[in-house]
Amino acid sequence: MEAFMYILKCGNGLYYVGSTKNLEKRLEQHHLGEGANFTRKHLPVELVYYETFERIDEAFKREKQVQNWSRAKKKALIYRDFEALKNLSKGKT
Repeated sequence: MEAFMYILKCGNGLYYVGSTKNLEKRLEQHHLGEGANFTRKHLPVELVYYETFERIDEAFKREKQVQNWSRAKKKALIYRDFEALKNLSKGKT
């Protein structure tokens, strides 16, 4: 069964990082205000990025990693700007 790590852009411009076994269902929950407290308070939300994994524990591990990243680093991942991502990982601005 597939699992997903995903990033939503919330109505306030902030990013929300989550993981799930069913991305379509989870997105529906977020849109209906039945998702996480954070997204419920900052609707609407838009899916801006996701990665696919074989197991949910792998997706959850990646979620926790990305949650700790700066906004700039998350944005580089979303836009697949791997040069910026590499520089941000090294502490360069």
